[in-house]
Amino acid sequence: MRIPRFARLAALAAAALAVASQAQAADVKAGRQKALQCQTCHGLDGLSKIPEAPHLAGQVEDYLVKALKDYKSGARKNEMMSVVAPNLSDGDMADLAAYYSAIQIEVVKRP
Repeated sequence: MRIPRFARLAALAAAALAVASQAQAADVKAGRQKALQCQTCHGLDGLSKIPEAPHLAGQVEDYLVKALKDYKSGARKNEMMSVVAPNLSDGDMADLAAYYSAIQIEVVKRP
């Protein structure tokens, strides 16, 4: 049985809208609030406060989500993150990534 073309297109459009709404579900304000637990190492401004922690300000949102998921699953290892990441929900990770990626940074070029 063949599915009419318009039905296939409608199904694809519905799937695309579902993915887009999930991507937009991240909340920068909620991420800022959740980042309070991250500020000791990464800073509330996303600029690390200790040499061992990376800067997160302006980082690519998808990269941050993947890194957090990898820490949570154990695919990526770090002593501190292995304690913190397991307690984060997918929503927490999305919000944190949205917040840190939204921070504008200024790149200073040296002569």
